[in-house]
Amino acid sequence: MITPENLRELAGRALTAHGMSEEDAARVADVLVLADLFGIRTHGVARIPQYLDRAGLGGVDVAAKVVVDQVAPALAKVDGANGIGPLVGSHALDAALAGARTTGLGAAFVRGSNHFGPVMPYLFRAAEQGFAAIIASNATTTIAPWGGREARLGNNPLGIGVPAPGGDPVLLDIAMSVAARAKIRAAATAGQSIPDTWATDRDGRPTTDPAAALGGFLQPLGGHKGYGLSVMVDLFAGVLSGAGYLTRISSWSEDPERPQDLGHVFILVDAAKLLPAATLAERMADFAGILHSTPAADPAQPVRLPGEFELRRYHDGLRDGVTVDDGVLARLSDLAGAIR
Repeated sequence: MITPENLRELAGRALTAHGMSEEDAARVADVLVLADLFGIRTHGVARIPQYLDRAGLGGVDVAAKVVVDQVAPALAKVDGANGIGPLVGSHALDAALAGARTTGLGAAFVRGSNHFGPVMPYLFRAAEQGFAAIIASNATTTIAPWGGREARLGNNPLGIGVPAPGGDPVLLDIAMSVAARAKIRAAATAGQSIPDTWATDRDGRPTTDPAAALGGFLQPLGGHKGYGLSVMVDLFAGVLSGAGYLTRISSWSEDPERPQDLGHVFILVDAAKLLPAATLAERMADFAGILHSTPAADPAQPVRLPGEFELRRYHDGLRDGVTVDDGVLARLSDLAGAIR
């Protein structure tokens, strides 16, 4: 266990030791430590060594200066300048917040970015300030178009958040595949089969063999509906932003020395301009109560709201500390002690 404050400090030192300014490092650390607090450890501070490895190959610019172009009172274009993704995402969130504060509705479209961590930290920071949000990103291709047998789409994350004054917000953070590739790898290691809804083989046929699945493609959630949703995320986050899209995005794993040119989109609504805080709090509590009171099919698994499990981890982490793998902490310490 490590306190969130100490983890932010360690993450920040690892980044500044390799060329980031203290202000930029603090932005990145905030996003990634929130991910760890939520229990999304695959997208938390464990990503810092990967980000810096790519920077060492020239694939990411740790000294990038993110440029925000306010093209209308509520609309911004953000050029990430090939910076570390959470830095770019943090600036984009600020740009969308500024527009929403001014007009009630703000949006930022981002190009020239990289992997920006999970969506949930951005949703949470927006909700803390009273803003509902829709946030999405495109990603490296891992999903075949519905009916196809070549990967042309990313497992594009999409998040939606709604604030609840005086309480926890409702936060949904999903990607477009039925199951993560990590689950398929785990099944292969354990010698177990997988459901045939998780992935296809290289010829596009559903498979229960995890080895064949790893050589094939992830299946989109909801079949053709998930495919369509992934397409629309890429149109907003990639095409409209001016970023890369579909196969125009560079692969992090195959070409780590090349900029990815990922795109993101942030759309925020000032909830206070729709409802007084007390009214929204009452309505959100009633909404949650209706769902929580649903009789559970399994009494040991009561009905939860989206994000409730992660927010419980967040509160536990603030009180008890964050669980981070010892190897990750050791690697961050090594990076923090390095001299660029």
